Parts: sequence; C-alpha cells; structure tokens
Amino acid sequence: MITPIIMAGGSGSRLWPLSRTHYPKQFIPLVNNDSMLQNTINRLDKLSKAQPIVICNNEHRFMVAEQLRELDVKNASIILEPIGRNTAPAIALAALQAISDGQDPLLLVLAADHVITNEKAFIDSVNNAVVAAESGMLVTFGIVPKHPETGYGYIKQGQEVGLGLYNVESFVEKPNLEKAQEYLKSGLFSWNSGMFLFKASTYLDELKKYNVEIYETCQNAMSSSFSDLDFIRISKEIFEKCPDDSIDYAVMEKTDKAVVLPMDAGWSDVGSWSALWDVNQKDDNGNACRGDVILDSTSNCYIYGQNKLVATVGIDDLVIVETKDAILVANKNKVQDVKNIVNRLKMQNRTEYQKHQDIYRPWGKHEKIADGERYHVKKVIVRPGEKTATQIHYHRAEHWVVVSGTAKVTNGDKTYLITENQSTYIPVGSAHSFENPGKVNLELIEVRTGSYLAEDDIVRIGKDGEGY
Repeated sequence: MITPIIMAGGSGSRLWPLSRTHYPKQFIPLVNNDSMLQNTINRLDKLSKAQPIVICNNEHRFMVAEQLRELDVKNASIILEPIGRNTAPAIALAALQAISDGQDPLLLVLAADHVITNEKAFIDSVNNAVVAAESGMLVTFGIVPKHPETGYGYIKQGQEVGLGLYNVESFVEKPNLEKAQEYLKSGLFSWNSGMFLFKASTYLDELKKYNVEIYETCQNAMSSSFSDLDFIRISKEIFEKCPDDSIDYAVMEKTDKAVVLPMDAGWSDVGSWSALWDVNQKDDNGNACRGDVILDSTSNCYIYGQNKLVATVGIDDLVIVETKDAILVANKNKVQDVKNIVNRLKMQNRTEYQKHQDIYRPWGKHEKIADGERYHVKKVIVRPGEKTATQIHYHRAEHWVVVSGTAKVTNGDKTYLITENQSTYIPVGSAHSFENPGKVNLELIEVRTGSYLAEDDIVRIGKDGEGY
C-alpha cells in the first residue's frame, strides 16, 4: 500500500502578490480551478486509496482542512509543525504517524506546490519504483532536464540497477550556467525534484543511523502529540530542538540505499512567474492569461486578473498580476527579483507581503471590504452547521446585515434568528456569537464602529468555536 505524504508547508514569496506568507502558492489555483494542493491529491487517484498525511504549519491549518473537505477527502492526517525544521524532520513525523497503527506502508513523498502536466508518466514512474522501494531502497525521482537550469539542484546517476533505476552517485547544488550546460550534455544528471518513494521503516532506520538527533526528537514529538479537531499537534518545546536539515543532507547523501529514477512528466516547481508562464496554455501570440483579460498587440506575457478587468496594449514579455490590494508589473526576465519587493514590504512593516484580504477560519472566511477612521467593513461567510466563538469587544460595536442564508445570533442573554435583508446590532461589551443553522452558506456584512477596531479587542468565552 502507498501512503501519500504531502508537504504543504512553506510560505514562498516568488509568486507575490498571489502567494503570501499566510496564503502561499500551494493553496492557490494557478493552472486550473483547483489549488496546487488539490491537484497534487487528485493525481493520486490511480495510485493509492490510502488517505494522505499532510504536513503544514499551524497558520495554514484551516486552508488545508477546507481544501481537503472540498475534495471530500475524509480521515486524512494533518500534522501541524509548530516551527519549520526542513524536510528530514517533516518526513520523519509523517513516517512515525504512518507506522503508528502497526503497518509499514510505502511512503510517496510529494510537495504540494509542484505542477505535473503528464500525469500518466508520473503514475508509471511511481509504479516502476515500487519493487525497489519494497526491497528496501530509498527511491528519489529525478526530472529529465529540458534545458540548462541554474535554479535547481541536480542528481548524478551512477550504475544502472534495473527497471530504469540507477544508483545515486552524488547530489549537486545549483550550478552556474556553464556547469548546467555540461550536466545537460552528459545525460547523467537529472533535476532534483524532492519526490521520494520508500518504506516508512526504511527511512526511519536510515535516519536513525545517520542523524539520530532528528530521529529521537521527532519520536519524542510524536509520542507527546495529541488530536485537535482535524489536526495532530506536536510540542513546540520539543520540536524546536530538532536539527534543521533537508532529507538530502540528513539521509540521501549518506545512505548506500539511494537510487534515482529519471522521470519525464512535465514537472515544474513553479518557482517564478516565468515558470508559471512556461506550464500554462498560451494563445497564438504566446500569452498565458487567467481572469478577465483583454489584449491588443500583446505577446509573450503572463497576465492574471483576480478581480478587475485587465487590458493591455502594445506590450511584450511582461508579467501583470492583479489582486484586491496589489498589482505587480514585471519584466518576464526579471521575475526572480520579485523577492526584492517582498523584502521592502517587510522592512516597511506592511501587511501586503503577509496576507490577502480573505482570512480563513474553521467556520468559513471573512474579507475586508473597506475601513477608515472609526469604521471597518467586512464580508463574512459561515459554512452550514458552523459557529463562531462567543466573544466580547470593549471598544467597538458591530452591525450585522444578512445578505443570504440564516443566522442564529446570540446577543447577551438573547438568542434569535435573522435572515436575508435583516440586521442586528451588537453593543459594546455584549457577549455574542453567530452560527449557520441552515443548509447553505450564510453570508453577511459586518460593520464595526468605535474608537478602537483592531483584532486584539476580543475576549473569547468558552470553547464553542474560534473567533476572528
């Protein structure tokens, strides 16, 4: 049996302004209507019926749970890393979870933010690696290079061991252009994809042999873990002592069980806007577009419109990305420098690098519409059967207007229903909550008024939900 291990951590900034610290690229629909995490799960349908183990950080837990719910994926294990410690510990946590019921499955380790355009070739490659993995080998999937890429690490293959697999001779860091050209010409190198297949016990045994500190720390962390709603929480106090190492450095570069299977499946880690342009379908003029876009005398561009009409005239080789609160215009050959913009936003303590206007919660989400002196307006969506925490604000009052659905409101010592086109008023200091007792989403507009409107003006009462 193959158990998918999906690493959904990380907070990449190279696809800003779509990808942000609190809403990174793995949760965004970049190549179709599903997010990259959802595409990763969907391509497993023909490989495994086992529920995946997803590893993410605490801030992203509700997005992971919601995107799994949208795919009707039930009983998945979602492990929350309290602090990032790289891939070797993350995979160790997943491996320990996978053997916790006495089984020893094959683990197919995947990143949640990769694109694979040839799913048949991907599935065939994984199936071809099963025998080697079952026999105790650690299989890594190398990507057959199409050009001399300087942005990836490489794997040099050694002697062939059969079934299209080769001993790993060495792992190589990102090369300069001259070296990358040599690698391509030799035919002995493949891009390091970060995808693996091995038995859970094999990985743990090799980790224990070559980095016992990671092994023991992760074992201690999982032994003290506990379930919280859909999530598996581990101790920050224990896990923060774990060494910060990649699986390549901690295990694969040291073990004698590493083999590589070259894969040609239209893979990309979508590490920049130009890479996303590469993997998207293009029109006759080389333009890849999403959203409401009108082009005139435009060629070789990537244009993403999230909310507004984007119109272009007489441009070439540009990336244009429009979101609710930011617009990026960049030369397609300079998109690696988007990180410079993100760094400047951090230095200026601006929120645009960190989060979008949509904020996800276990009961739904909310989105800022407008704010100003003494007022703040947002749209709130509550899923059927969900409820916010009971809470009190000491500096603001709230007005709620139901746009669609029905809200069950607790306001002080009163509980009542309001429905479409009805409203209610929550005075300062009143304990309140709202829930959706219906079968469709509840959508309402919240207007805050008062002298202090920040999120930290909140006191939660009890444990009946989670506020915002």
